[in-house]
Amino acid sequence: MIPSTLLSHLESIIGLTGLLTAPEDLMVYSYDATLTEHQPDVVLLPRTTQQISDILRLAGESGTPVVPRGAGTGLSGGSVPVAGGIALSLTRMTDILEIDIQNLTARVQPGVVNADFQAALAPLGLFYPPDPASMKACTLGGNVAMGAGGPRCLKYGGTKDYVLGLEVVLADGEVVHTGGRTVKNTTGYDLTHLFVGSEGTLGVITEITLRLLPQPEAKRTMLAIFDELDDASRTVSAIVAEGILPTTLEMMDNLLIQCAEDFTGAGLPRDAAAILLIEVDGFEEALDRQVATVQQVCGAQGVREVRIATTVKEVDDLWLARRTIIGAVARRRPSMVLQDVTVPPSYLPEMVARVVDIGREYKLPIGVLAHAGDGNLHPLILFDQRDGEEMAREREAEAAIFAASLELKGTLTGEHGIGLTKRKYLPQALSPREMELTRGLKALLDPHGILNPGKIVGGDGEGPA
Repeated sequence: MIPSTLLSHLESIIGLTGLLTAPEDLMVYSYDATLTEHQPDVVLLPRTTQQISDILRLAGESGTPVVPRGAGTGLSGGSVPVAGGIALSLTRMTDILEIDIQNLTARVQPGVVNADFQAALAPLGLFYPPDPASMKACTLGGNVAMGAGGPRCLKYGGTKDYVLGLEVVLADGEVVHTGGRTVKNTTGYDLTHLFVGSEGTLGVITEITLRLLPQPEAKRTMLAIFDELDDASRTVSAIVAEGILPTTLEMMDNLLIQCAEDFTGAGLPRDAAAILLIEVDGFEEALDRQVATVQQVCGAQGVREVRIATTVKEVDDLWLARRTIIGAVARRRPSMVLQDVTVPPSYLPEMVARVVDIGREYKLPIGVLAHAGDGNLHPLILFDQRDGEEMAREREAEAAIFAASLELKGTLTGEHGIGLTKRKYLPQALSPREMELTRGLKALLDPHGILNPGKIVGGDGEGPA
């Protein structure tokens, strides 16, 4: 519970309309896209860096937890205020401050929605590659804080590859600026990328300088249909081995094909074991050769059919099916967990097989969804959280998936972050010395532990330890 005197001070900083305490408002800010829920004591909606600085200074003096938050689309519990305190929503900081066409950079506030930013760039012939599935809702600040990715990561890289500089408010309220506006910058330690993916545990990001790219001249979108899941898995690395680096190379198994088709009616083949959604881009004259190579490789791996989208609607329908699949599975079971592990691409077939075996072992439907080209799998576990025994099996299945990924030289997370849900597994991925260094960085930048406590390396808070 926050003392009334502190609430009064906070209101003087942010104004009455920027401070929420009604139970129905607190409930809205109590969860993300995971199963974890915990209400904050107060919600603050600042509009300026100075307001955030003043809020953090007060929070530090009073020892009040502060949990930065974007749109709440996260998949690791990262924005859930497990220790109560202040939910600091940055969704009113929505200005695109500058688009520098000559230098291919932009400056934005953290509350800008990813898709809105893309829409602002398109008429200028530019684009920002990171494209999470939640891009129509998620914010750029949240993307940076969580190190978000998306389907285009295979060719273009993730969020961290496009952040050139940051304005960050530290735990004591001090404002610092890291990086700059140049693509090349080796001046001192790379503080910018220390904050990228730090999940609000080291500072609050209030301005972002991003690198942009010219839009490719043309693209081709293909749907490869397979009768065996293993054939689809093996095709992924075979395409890359032929010197083709697709923009995207996505995989869905039969369970998810069925769910997507029920929801969208996009014309996906319900009898297929798996599909690959493949997109290439570049100069028009080069694309026919890339498409022909992809078709040849798929044929050598036992593909049933390769369809080439010929209209904008066909392309849009395919991507609608891919981007809405997380919501579409709600028709199958009451509860869902979307996991996020990454293995080297050559290990993808084995990791997919492991996921299938884990589903059988724990008697749970697990859909195989993957940014397959870069080895990033999103096993989608369906269950009923009201059933305690089934919930226990789901947790065991998650642990088995993490263990398999690490055994195959992979990671715990490729783009969703550690947050709360994977905190207890972090020591399996990092050595004791790496854990010590991680905790040391947290203690240095947040000595009183007020910034997003309970996340990544622990601290006060509830939930998985």
